[in-house]
Amino acid sequence: MAKQTRRGLLKNAAQAAIAAGGVLTAQQASAQTGEHALVKKDATGKSQTQFPFTSVVSLGNLLFVSGIGCRVPGTIEESTNWVLDELEKNLAASGSSLEKVLKVNLFMENIKEFDRMNAVYKKRKWGTVFPARNTTQPAALPTGDYGLVIDCIAYV
Repeated sequence: MAKQTRRGLLKNAAQAAIAAGGVLTAQQASAQTGEHALVKKDATGKSQTQFPFTSVVSLGNLLFVSGIGCRVPGTIEESTNWVLDELEKNLAASGSSLEKVLKVNLFMENIKEFDRMNAVYKKRKWGTVFPARNTTQPAALPTGDYGLVIDCIAYV
C-alpha cells in the first residue's frame, strides 16, 4: 500500500466529515468563502441561520469551534458536562475529537466555581497534554447560557 501524502490524508478526513454531514465540500466552500470549509449545521443538525456565525469553520486541518453555552439549568458540574458533550459532538461531526483540541477559551458566569468546573474538565479524555486554555469571568454571558461558555481550536 502506497504511503499517503498529507494532502491525501486531509482529503480523506474532509470526505469523512462531509459524509458525517454538515460540512461543505472544498469546491462549495471555495465558491462561498474563498479558502476555508464551513460546517453549516451544528451537531444536532440545526441550521445556523438564526445568528450571524458558523458553529465550526475549518482552514486547512484546523477547526475553529464557536462558543457553546449551556442551555439547561443545573450545577456547574452539570453545566460543564453538558457543554463538553456538545463540544465533543461538534468536533466529531467535523472529523475531530477532544484529543485533538489545541486551545480552549472558557468563560464562567461565576469564577468562584472554578475548582468545581475544573474537576469535571480534567476528567475528559484530552490529548497527551491538556490544551492551552484561558478561563475568564466576563461581565455577562449571552441570554440563556447557564454557567459557562466554551470555544476551542482543534485539528482534523
